Amino acid sequence: MNADVAIIGAGPIGIELAVALKKQGISYLHFDARQIGYTISWFAPQTRFFSSNERIAIAGIPLFTPDQTKCTREEYLAYLRAIVQQFDLKVNTYEPVVNIARDRKEFLLTTRRGDRELKYRSGKLVLATGGTERPRKLDVPGADLPHVSHYFQDPHQYFQQDLLIVGGRNSAVEAALRCHHAGARVTMSYRKPQFDAASIKYWLWPEMNGLIQSGKLRAHFNTTVKKIFPGGAVLVEADAREIEVAADFVLLLIGYEADMSLVRMAGVELKDAGQAPVFDEATMQTNVPGVYVAGTAVAGTQSKYQVFIENCHVHTERILASLTGKAPPSAPEPLERPES
Repeated sequence: MNADVAIIGAGPIGIELAVALKKQGISYLHFDARQIGYTISWFAPQTRFFSSNERIAIAGIPLFTPDQTKCTREEYLAYLRAIVQQFDLKVNTYEPVVNIARDRKEFLLTTRRGDRELKYRSGKLVLATGGTERPRKLDVPGADLPHVSHYFQDPHQYFQQDLLIVGGRNSAVEAALRCHHAGARVTMSYRKPQFDAASIKYWLWPEMNGLIQSGKLRAHFNTTVKKIFPGGAVLVEADAREIEVAADFVLLLIGYEADMSLVRMAGVELKDAGQAPVFDEATMQTNVPGVYVAGTAVAGTQSKYQVFIENCHVHTERILASLTGKAPPSAPEPLERPES
């Protein structure tokens, strides 16, 4: 056997678990199909976390920022790199797991590194594969055109351009504000009658509401996208009336989906439309003995986000207790209101 435990996924919770295992002297293997913190790496430059720094800090290492404000994408990625180096963690990045099999009491993992397939064995398996692997698709004509994207990147590229943003949650609202301030002519399309002020972050909502009321940013509520074409798009209102809007670029910020293929491959039972895994909350062990889930993967694809980094830290404690034969930790006090 190569190791006692194999961790798949090197996001914050996967890294936090690796630190905990190393401190306990439990041998482990750690894999990620891409780089550590990959999901965070595709945030737009200088995107700030919605969570306070202390809530997304991991492994007992404080997270400080120079101006004492919420952490940016760049600062958090640097923080993750520093933790990997500080604890001398070995993470097999760019080495996706392509097969999971059971061999007696061990798990046989097959990975791919370049053009080679590699084999590993572990006694236990932790799936920390995240919940936002790929964007939700919009099944309309033109959704795959070159000027259409599911990822908001640098606002600079939209300077003095007509930009249509589809979506109405925090990511879409923040992108709209940042692009407006970068000189874009922003139009938004949202399928609901209005933005939900209770779910929009308090520092975004007043400005967004003011810009819409002043007409500086256009918002078409109760609309869906019928088609996208070079230079524009057609929106459909609830009464079937069509609106054509100018759009040099289109951002489809309508959410993301989890990739549960490895969870399914391990034999874990999935439930509900979101394909959330079945597991014991006291131990994080799934219906398959020796297979655990951690991080946002525990929720599958979330239609309304309720599981974030900030309320996943206890997963590490529960898994560690289960592996070492200790009593599970007490359930943490629920956050009065998650910040993410």
